[in-house]
Amino acid sequence: MFARWDRMAKLFTRMSKDIAIAVREGGSDPAANSTLRRVLQTARAKNMPKDKIEAAMKRALGKDTAKYETVIYEGYAPHGIAVIVEAATDNATRTVANVRMHMKQAGGNLGTSGSVLFHFEHMGIFRVPAEKVNVDAMELALIDRGLADLGNTIGDNGEQLLELRCAFPAFGTMHSAIEASKLGEVTAEAQYIPKALVELGGPEGQAVLKMVDALERDEDVQRVFHNLA
Repeated sequence: MFARWDRMAKLFTRMSKDIAIAVREGGSDPAANSTLRRVLQTARAKNMPKDKIEAAMKRALGKDTAKYETVIYEGYAPHGIAVIVEAATDNATRTVANVRMHMKQAGGNLGTSGSVLFHFEHMGIFRVPAEKVNVDAMELALIDRGLADLGNTIGDNGEQLLELRCAFPAFGTMHSAIEASKLGEVTAEAQYIPKALVELGGPEGQAVLKMVDALERDEDVQRVFHNLA
Protein backbone atom coordinates (compact mmCIF):
# COMPACT_ATOMS: atom_id res chain seq x y z
CA MET A 1 0.00 0.00 0.00
CA PHE A 2 1.02 3.61 -0.34
CA ALA A 3 3.36 5.11 2.23
CA ARG A 4 1.89 8.29 3.69
CA TRP A 5 3.95 10.62 1.48
CA ASP A 6 2.95 8.63 -1.60
CA ARG A 7 -0.71 9.04 -0.68
CA MET A 8 -0.33 12.78 -0.14
CA ALA A 9 1.55 13.25 -3.44
CA LYS A 10 -1.15 11.30 -5.28
CA LEU A 11 -3.87 13.30 -3.52
CA PHE A 12 -2.33 16.64 -4.49
CA THR A 13 -1.89 15.48 -8.10
CA ARG A 14 -5.54 14.41 -8.16
CA MET A 15 -6.69 17.72 -6.70
CA SER A 16 -4.55 19.63 -9.23
CA LYS A 17 -6.32 17.80 -12.07
CA ASP A 18 -9.71 18.50 -10.47
CA ILE A 19 -8.76 22.20 -10.37
CA ALA A 20 -7.66 22.15 -14.02
CA ILE A 21 -10.90 20.50 -15.16
CA ALA A 22 -13.04 22.90 -13.11
CA VAL A 23 -11.22 25.97 -14.49
CA ARG A 24 -11.50 24.74 -18.08
CA GLU A 25 -15.22 24.03 -17.75
CA GLY A 26 -16.31 27.07 -15.76
CA GLY A 27 -13.58 29.71 -15.55
CA SER A 28 -11.09 30.74 -12.88
CA ASP A 29 -13.37 32.81 -10.61
CA PRO A 30 -14.54 30.65 -7.67
CA ALA A 31 -17.39 33.06 -6.97
CA ALA A 32 -18.85 32.38 -10.42
CA ASN A 33 -17.73 28.75 -10.74
CA SER A 34 -19.35 26.60 -8.08
CA THR A 35 -17.43 23.49 -9.16
CA LEU A 36 -14.09 25.27 -8.76
CA ARG A 37 -15.21 26.68 -5.41
CA ARG A 38 -16.08 23.18 -4.23
CA VAL A 39 -12.78 21.73 -5.45
CA LEU A 40 -10.77 24.49 -3.75
CA GLN A 41 -12.67 23.98 -0.49
CA THR A 42 -11.95 20.27 -0.62
CA ALA A 43 -8.26 20.86 -1.41
CA ARG A 44 -7.90 23.14 1.61
CA ALA A 45 -9.80 20.75 3.86
CA LYS A 46 -7.46 17.95 2.76
CA ASN A 47 -4.45 20.09 3.76
CA MET A 48 -3.19 20.81 0.25
CA PRO A 49 -0.62 23.59 0.75
CA LYS A 50 -1.60 27.06 -0.42
CA ASP A 51 1.38 27.31 -2.77
CA LYS A 52 0.40 24.04 -4.47
CA ILE A 53 -3.18 25.25 -4.90
CA GLU A 54 -1.95 28.53 -6.41
CA ALA A 55 0.45 26.66 -8.70
CA ALA A 56 -2.38 24.39 -9.87
CA MET A 57 -4.53 27.43 -10.65
CA LYS A 58 -1.71 29.03 -12.67
CA ARG A 59 -1.13 25.81 -14.62
CA ALA A 60 -4.86 25.53 -15.30
CA LEU A 61 -4.80 28.98 -16.91
CA GLY A 62 -1.70 28.27 -19.02
CA LYS A 63 -2.00 27.89 -22.78
CA ASP A 64 0.04 24.69 -22.81
CA THR A 65 -1.87 22.98 -20.00
CA ALA A 66 -2.96 19.42 -20.74
CA LYS A 67 -6.64 19.25 -21.61
CA TYR A 68 -7.92 16.66 -19.16
CA GLU A 69 -11.25 14.91 -19.54
CA THR A 70 -13.00 12.75 -16.98
CA VAL A 71 -13.55 9.14 -18.06
CA ILE A 72 -15.32 6.34 -16.17
CA TYR A 73 -14.30 2.69 -16.61
CA GLU A 74 -16.14 -0.33 -15.24
CA GLY A 75 -14.96 -3.86 -14.66
CA TYR A 76 -14.38 -6.67 -12.23
CA ALA A 77 -11.57 -7.47 -9.86
CA PRO A 78 -10.78 -11.11 -9.00
CA HIS A 79 -13.59 -13.09 -7.36
CA GLY A 80 -16.36 -11.03 -8.93
CA ILE A 81 -15.79 -7.75 -7.09
CA ALA A 82 -17.29 -4.84 -9.03
CA VAL A 83 -14.96 -1.90 -9.68
CA ILE A 84 -15.47 1.61 -11.03
CA VAL A 85 -12.39 3.62 -12.07
CA GLU A 86 -12.60 7.39 -12.45
CA ALA A 87 -9.76 8.83 -14.54
CA ALA A 88 -8.70 12.32 -15.62
CA THR A 89 -6.68 12.01 -18.78
CA ASP A 90 -5.31 13.88 -21.77
CA ASN A 91 -4.95 10.58 -23.66
CA ALA A 92 -7.89 8.21 -23.27
CA THR A 93 -6.24 5.57 -25.49
CA ARG A 94 -3.30 5.34 -23.08
CA THR A 95 -5.53 5.34 -20.03
CA VAL A 96 -7.89 2.58 -21.11
CA ALA A 97 -4.92 0.42 -22.09
CA ASN A 98 -3.36 0.92 -18.65
CA VAL A 99 -6.61 0.23 -16.80
CA ARG A 100 -7.15 -2.94 -18.84
CA MET A 101 -3.58 -4.05 -18.12
CA HIS A 102 -3.87 -3.51 -14.35
CA MET A 103 -7.13 -5.47 -14.23
CA LYS A 104 -5.90 -8.31 -16.44
CA GLN A 105 -2.64 -8.74 -14.52
CA ALA A 106 -4.63 -9.12 -11.29
CA GLY A 107 -7.07 -11.64 -12.73
CA GLY A 108 -9.86 -9.16 -13.32
CA ASN A 109 -11.28 -7.74 -16.51
CA LEU A 110 -12.40 -4.46 -18.00
CA GLY A 111 -16.11 -4.36 -18.76
CA THR A 112 -18.38 -2.30 -20.97
CA SER A 113 -20.26 0.84 -19.98
CA GLY A 114 -23.07 -0.09 -17.59
CA SER A 115 -21.68 -3.54 -16.81
CA VAL A 116 -21.23 -2.86 -13.07
CA LEU A 117 -22.74 0.58 -12.55
CA PHE A 118 -25.99 -0.94 -11.28
CA HIS A 119 -24.08 -2.20 -8.21
CA PHE A 120 -23.52 1.40 -7.08
CA GLU A 121 -25.34 4.62 -6.25
CA HIS A 122 -23.84 7.88 -7.51
CA MET A 123 -23.93 10.20 -4.51
CA GLY A 124 -22.62 13.49 -3.22
CA ILE A 125 -20.55 13.07 -0.06
CA PHE A 126 -19.95 16.05 2.21
CA ARG A 127 -17.86 16.17 5.38
CA VAL A 128 -17.83 19.03 7.89
CA PRO A 129 -16.32 19.41 11.39
CA ALA A 130 -18.64 17.66 13.84
CA GLU A 131 -18.03 19.94 16.80
CA LYS A 132 -20.79 22.42 17.64
CA VAL A 133 -23.11 20.91 15.04
CA ASN A 134 -26.72 20.45 16.06
CA VAL A 135 -27.40 17.28 14.09
CA ASP A 136 -31.19 17.40 14.47
CA ALA A 137 -31.35 21.01 13.32
CA MET A 138 -29.06 20.30 10.39
CA GLU A 139 -31.15 17.32 9.33
CA LEU A 140 -34.30 19.44 9.36
CA ALA A 141 -32.58 22.23 7.41
CA LEU A 142 -31.22 19.93 4.71
CA ILE A 143 -33.92 17.29 4.31
CA ASP A 144 -35.66 19.41 1.65
CA ARG A 145 -32.34 20.06 -0.10
CA GLY A 146 -31.78 16.41 -0.89
CA LEU A 147 -30.20 15.00 2.28
CA ALA A 148 -30.41 11.21 2.15
CA ASP A 149 -28.27 10.18 5.11
CA LEU A 150 -25.90 11.56 7.73
CA GLY A 151 -23.57 10.08 10.29
CA ASN A 152 -20.22 10.42 12.01
CA THR A 153 -16.83 9.57 10.53
CA ILE A 154 -13.14 10.14 11.22
CA GLY A 155 -10.97 12.44 9.12
CA ASP A 156 -7.47 11.78 7.79
CA ASN A 157 -5.96 13.43 10.86
CA GLY A 158 -8.21 11.71 13.38
CA GLU A 159 -10.70 14.57 13.66
CA GLN A 160 -14.41 13.98 14.22
CA LEU A 161 -16.44 14.78 11.10
CA LEU A 162 -20.09 14.73 10.18
CA GLU A 163 -20.73 13.02 6.84
CA LEU A 164 -23.78 13.95 4.78
CA ARG A 165 -24.96 12.15 1.66
CA CYS A 166 -27.36 12.99 -1.14
CA ALA A 167 -28.29 11.54 -4.50
CA PHE A 168 -26.04 13.02 -7.18
CA PRO A 169 -28.75 15.16 -8.87
CA ALA A 170 -29.04 17.13 -5.60
CA PHE A 171 -25.27 17.66 -5.34
CA GLY A 172 -25.23 21.37 -6.21
CA THR A 173 -28.24 22.21 -4.07
CA MET A 174 -26.80 20.41 -1.06
CA HIS A 175 -23.41 22.03 -1.49
CA SER A 176 -24.93 25.51 -1.58
CA ALA A 177 -27.01 24.80 1.54
CA ILE A 178 -24.01 23.44 3.47
CA GLU A 179 -21.89 26.42 2.39
CA ALA A 180 -24.57 28.78 3.67
CA SER A 181 -24.53 27.07 7.08
CA LYS A 182 -20.90 28.22 7.60
CA LEU A 183 -19.82 25.08 9.45
CA GLY A 184 -16.13 25.41 8.63
CA GLU A 185 -14.06 23.65 5.97
CA VAL A 186 -16.21 21.43 3.76
CA THR A 187 -15.07 18.52 1.62
CA ALA A 188 -17.48 17.75 -1.18
CA GLU A 189 -17.00 14.89 -3.62
CA ALA A 190 -19.11 12.73 -5.89
CA GLN A 191 -18.60 9.04 -5.15
CA TYR A 192 -19.98 5.71 -6.28
CA ILE A 193 -21.30 3.99 -3.16
CA PRO A 194 -21.89 0.22 -3.34
CA LYS A 195 -25.47 -0.87 -2.75
CA ALA A 196 -24.24 -4.08 -1.07
CA LEU A 197 -20.82 -5.26 0.07
CA VAL A 198 -19.22 -8.59 -0.74
CA GLU A 199 -17.28 -10.45 1.96
CA LEU A 200 -14.10 -12.26 0.94
CA GLY A 201 -11.52 -14.25 2.88
CA GLY A 202 -7.99 -13.02 3.52
CA PRO A 203 -6.11 -14.14 0.37
CA GLU A 204 -9.04 -13.37 -1.94
CA GLY A 205 -9.55 -9.94 -0.41
CA GLN A 206 -5.84 -9.17 -0.64
CA ALA A 207 -5.88 -10.06 -4.34
CA VAL A 208 -8.63 -7.48 -4.89
CA LEU A 209 -6.84 -4.81 -2.87
CA LYS A 210 -3.63 -5.45 -4.81
CA MET A 211 -5.46 -4.64 -8.04
CA VAL A 212 -7.07 -1.55 -6.50
CA ASP A 213 -3.65 -0.41 -5.30
CA ALA A 214 -2.16 -0.82 -8.80
CA LEU A 215 -5.01 1.20 -10.30
CA GLU A 216 -4.69 3.96 -7.71
CA ARG A 217 -0.99 4.29 -8.46
CA ASP A 218 -1.65 4.93 -12.14
CA GLU A 219 -1.02 8.59 -12.95
CA ASP A 220 -4.29 8.95 -14.88
CA VAL A 221 -6.53 7.41 -12.21
CA GLN A 222 -8.31 9.78 -9.85
CA ARG A 223 -10.46 7.44 -7.75
CA VAL A 224 -11.32 3.75 -7.53
CA PHE A 225 -14.60 2.46 -6.09
CA HIS A 226 -15.45 -1.18 -5.33
CA ASN A 227 -17.92 -3.30 -3.40
CA LEU A 228 -15.47 -5.33 -1.34
CA ALA A 229 -16.42 -5.26 2.35
